[in-house]
Amino acid sequence: MADLRFKFGANWQAFLSTVDEARIRKAEERLQDLLGASSLAGRRFLDVGSGSGLMSLAARRLGATVYSFDYDEQSVACTRELRSRYFPEDPNWIVERGDALDATYMAGLGQYDIAYSWGVLHHTGDMWIGLHNIRQAVRPGGQLYIALYNDQGNTSRRWRYIKRLYNELSSPLRNLLLWVITIRLWAPTVLRDLIRYRDPSYSWRHYSKDRGMSAWHDIVDWVGGYPFEVAKPEEIFYFYRKHGFEMERLFTVQGLGCNEFVFHRKPD
Repeated sequence: MADLRFKFGANWQAFLSTVDEARIRKAEERLQDLLGASSLAGRRFLDVGSGSGLMSLAARRLGATVYSFDYDEQSVACTRELRSRYFPEDPNWIVERGDALDATYMAGLGQYDIAYSWGVLHHTGDMWIGLHNIRQAVRPGGQLYIALYNDQGNTSRRWRYIKRLYNELSSPLRNLLLWVITIRLWAPTVLRDLIRYRDPSYSWRHYSKDRGMSAWHDIVDWVGGYPFEVAKPEEIFYFYRKHGFEMERLFTVQGLGCNEFVFHRKPD
């Protein structure tokens, strides 16, 4: 499994060149919408699997004290790069390498007002252990935000095969597979733009309106993202309800992509 783990950090390194004020502001707006707060001042924010560091940066700019960690060393380097650009030597933003599957490590982090993990735990190799560990990092009365791949049955199983294959291939064949899938995924969107008399690149160029991300880097992340697990929305709902959490918001997808959950931990 470890040998086939996708190098998310290499993809995020490439993404950093696209990070600008507009993307950061979109990330801030997404956090504000999801958490129902215009400011995070005075709140402690844990970013589990910080990736590029963009959402950690957004949380810090909104006033939170931020603790970011990632399993992938290049992702840690990306987050540190954004911190050095925008908050150099800031004692209120800590970045380090860590493992969401390590119960001892997670317990040692203490508890936070907000624990955030977008599209991470399903790539750890044991999603349910990650889901269990992250809940302990939320203080009573705090919020938990997670995004996880939607279970599509046979379709998800096919994608798991494709992702594993991608990580087994040589670099030239990976690139070929990546372009074939890009065309397959984006052809319907391009066609819709043409029907609406738009520039065929319209949706591609406006993709960053969602969380400030990049269409191309998200495709690379999607195709390469292995290990790969999925869950039905009700499975996540019942899991956290059993552990003392109430759902505040739920955003579901019908096909590819992540279901997004915002939970509130009941006071003890």
